Amino acid sequence: MSSTAPARKRATNVSLSPLLVAEAKALGVNVSQACERGLEEDVRKARAAAWLEANAPALEAWNRYVEEHGLPLARYRQF
Repeated sequence: MSSTAPARKRATNVSLSPLLVAEAKALGVNVSQACERGLEEDVRKARAAAWLEANAPALEAWNRYVEEHGLPLARYRQF
């Protein structure tokens, strides 16, 4: 889910360094938004890693094919 999608917020307890929270507040950083952005980034990375793992056999097979036979339609490349 992206942060632009309208969604209801859910209260959640997280444990954060008190010094870091104090500094964030002193600097005007919205802690909830910062945590959400960080979580979104970690979820995005985890999804990408899971996709790569799930599709590794197909990617490896394609790479072997290209090594053995070259790129399909390569003869039509003009560069």
